[in-house]
Order: sequence, then structure tokens, then C-alpha cells
Amino acid sequence: MSKGKEDKVMEKYEFLKDLAIILLSAKFFGLVAKKFKAPQVVGEIIAGLIIGGCFLGIVEESSFISGIAEIGVIMLMFEAGLGTNMKKLKETGVKATIIACAGVFIPLILGTILYMSFYGFAAYGTEEFTKALFIGTIMTATSVSITVAALKEMGKLSGTIGTTIMSAAIIDDVIGIIVLTMVLGLRDTTQNAGIVIVKSVLFFALAAVTGFVVYKVFAWLDTRYEHTRRITIASLAYCLAMAYVAEKYFGIADITGAYVAGIVLCNLSDATYIERRVDISSYLVFAPVFFAGIGLKTSFESMDGTLLVFSIAFVAVALLGKVVGCGLVSRALKFGWSDSLKIGFGMMTRGEVALIVTNKGLDAGVISNEYFSAVILLIIISSISTPLLLKMLYNRDEKSAKA
Repeated sequence: MSKGKEDKVMEKYEFLKDLAIILLSAKFFGLVAKKFKAPQVVGEIIAGLIIGGCFLGIVEESSFISGIAEIGVIMLMFEAGLGTNMKKLKETGVKATIIACAGVFIPLILGTILYMSFYGFAAYGTEEFTKALFIGTIMTATSVSITVAALKEMGKLSGTIGTTIMSAAIIDDVIGIIVLTMVLGLRDTTQNAGIVIVKSVLFFALAAVTGFVVYKVFAWLDTRYEHTRRITIASLAYCLAMAYVAEKYFGIADITGAYVAGIVLCNLSDATYIERRVDISSYLVFAPVFFAGIGLKTSFESMDGTLLVFSIAFVAVALLGKVVGCGLVSRALKFGWSDSLKIGFGMMTRGEVALIVTNKGLDAGVISNEYFSAVILLIIISSISTPLLLKMLYNRDEKSAKA
């Protein structure tokens, strides 16, 4: 074999080495985090930081790793949907909508003001105004996959607070997409917010109609092939199909489609069995790659003094915007102070949705590459702090109940 062909063969199998390093390091640091009474997802994110470009640089993000990570977050949200208590979902629907609205518009306003405070106030319609508005738009994105993992680990996902956070995050996602389209429309007249709203409504209408039929088919299969792998395989295929349809044809995040698929199947008698079987693959491979992948994406090469100060302020305002917006509105809706804080902290995580929004801005030429570092910093800090803060609040409440 020639040297050129040999090198190509070696490159072809690099993903196996990368995957082995990610899985081992994610598990090791996950156990370390658990030893210090922190959720394992925190350790998995730190693992990505250490093996990625920030420190050792032994693993680089690739299309393969990104694909596995995307499947990981889809499976995580599908499991969350399967574990949803429909009674509590109906109870929290209206409240979740109000919380989601506050969780979008307060960070949007604060982010816009923050950018203008650093780079000057600009008139409506100018390029600088659009850029400021887009910085606020990035802050509106909520990604609760890390919150889901933390609540699931603590056994709190199907409770009232967990269900409220999940419902609010889904609604937040839809509102955020509409806001994103409207902001991009200030620069690109081909974007139409009305079409986005119609598409969002159509998706949920389609999900409701087809979901009824799909549920009946699965219920029939469940009576004939109870506790069989074919039920799990069919369920996962439905999840992936819904994720694809949501993203491809309706412009809604694939994780929303996956969550809706879980909601459709959550009342099956085999829902717990399906969730348990899906969780095996998710826990072994896909979820660790997703969480470690957040760390792999991180790079601070373009960071200078001014950008560093802006990035710190950006992170602080983005986190406080969600906590204050969602938390105070939750309190106004008669949640206790502790539960309001849990909802606020649960909604402050940013992840793939924030990255998607930022990439849209980069593609449209609204913002430049340098602001990507601030977004990555926000993702890292919110991903690590949210599970820790939630665990602290739940532990404090449990101690108070025992006292």
C-alpha cells in the first residue's frame, strides 16, 4: 500500500480514536463530578474542555462527532417527552406560556441595551441597531437538555417544576424562532415573520393530528408485542422522523420535534419500558458525546481585553435575564420562591439553540465571528452552573422538609 493511501486509511478511522477518548474522559470526569456531589453532566462538559482545543487538543470537533452529539440531544429530549406527566402538562400549559414570553422578551431587551452600552446607542433601522437587537436575540434562546439531564438524574423531571420548565422551553423555542426571523428581516427582506408563525402553528397542528393516529397504531402494537425491542425501534424511528420534519419543513428546532414525539407516546403502557431502552444507548454513547461536544466547541483564540469584558457582561446579563424574567413571573403566578428560582435557573441554560441562532447571524452578516466566544462562554458557564444550582435548591428543600 502506498504512503498516501495508508494516510487516508488512517484518517478514515480517526473517529474511532476520538470516540474512545470522549467516552472514557466523559465517564471519568462524570464520576469525579458525582464524587463532589455535582451532576455527572457537569463532569462530561469539563471533559470536553480538557480534551478539546482549550487545553490538551487531542480531540477536534468533526462532522461525525457533531452528528453523534445531535442524536444525543434528540434522544435526551425524546426521553423527556416519554417521561412527561400529561396531567401536569395540561395544568402548567397557560403558566408555562406566560413564563416563556417573559423568558424571551426580558433577555431580548437587556441584551440590546448591553450591546449599545458598550458600542454606542444607534437609531432604529441602522446596522448597529440590528446588531444590538441580534445580541439580545441570542440571549432569548433556551436549551434545557442539560436541565433535563440534571432533573432526570435527581428524579425530578416528571414533577410540576420539571414539566413547567419543559413546557416553557418548547414555547420559548417557537417564540425565539419568530423573534429571530423578525430581527433578520430588518436586514434581509426575504425573511417573513408571518410565514414563520404560520409554519409553527401548522407543525403543532400536524403533530396533533398525526400524533393521534400514531398513538393508536402504537397502542395496538403494544397489546400484541408488549415489552419487545421492535416497539422501541419503531418509537425511536418516529422520534427521528419528527425531529427531521420539524427542522426541515417547518423551521423548528429538531429537539422540539423529538420532545413532541415523546409526548405523543408518553401514555403508552410501555412508555417506561421504551424510555428505559432508549436511555441505555443514550447513556452509553450519545449523551456523553453531546455534553463533551459543548466543551470541544470552545475556543478563546480571538479574545482580547474589550471582548473579554463584553463577554463577561454578556454572560451575566443573559443568565440574570432568564432568572429574573422567568423567576419573577413564576412568583407572580403563585409558585413559591424556591420553585420560582428553580424555574428561573432551569430556563437559563444555553446550548445548541444559542449556537444555531448565532450561526444564523453569522451567515446573514449581522454579527462577526468574534462574538462567538461570548456565546461559547455563556454555554459553558450556564451548562455547568445550572445543574449545580438546581441540585443545591432541591437539597435545601429536602433538608427543610425533614427538619
